[in-house]
Amino acid sequence: MVRINRVYTKKGDGGETSLVGGRAVSKDDPRVQCYGTVDELNSLIGIVRSFNAEKPAGQERDGFDRGLQAIQQRLFDLGAELATHPGDEYEGQVKISAKDVTWLERAIDRLNADLAPLENFVLPGGSPLNAFLHHARTVCRRAEREAVALSRHEKVGKHVIPYLNRLSDALFVFSRWSAVSLGEQETLWEPGLSPDDNWP
Repeated sequence: MVRINRVYTKKGDGGETSLVGGRAVSKDDPRVQCYGTVDELNSLIGIVRSFNAEKPAGQERDGFDRGLQAIQQRLFDLGAELATHPGDEYEGQVKISAKDVTWLERAIDRLNADLAPLENFVLPGGSPLNAFLHHARTVCRRAEREAVALSRHEKVGKHVIPYLNRLSDALFVFSRWSAVSLGEQETLWEPGLSPDDNWP
């Protein structure tokens, strides 16, 4: 169990931070960059949950919230895994597994079954919930890219990159599903659409 009794320690004032196990690294270390992006992603999903909570209570809204909370829990596990240098793992440490990737695949398949085939790309936006789902999707892609870059130099858990890859797909499906099931707006991309001549 983690116990935090001080918010600041001043140990990071020199530009270094400690990984799990106490190893000191620069704050711009690729490992720190990667788990920092995962933390950013987790925060965005928290914003999505806050907008989802404003919807009327019901099976779709409440189930969606439980799914998002489960993802937040897994992202915290993933961040802790990334914050651990290879060789510094501890007994009982939770790691992303094939089961977590499969869970996302089931969620994608289940929600995508309710959607009409996509005939064009979707523009991010439409409503705060939808917009932040797209924002989370793009940050998830960045986390995936950073995990790939890190894996070229250091060991990364076997299921970390597949999980991030699948999660970005899931967030896209969530955005489309929310438009149908939660009454969110969705705008399709219209290639070559001319600017509005009446504005400005």
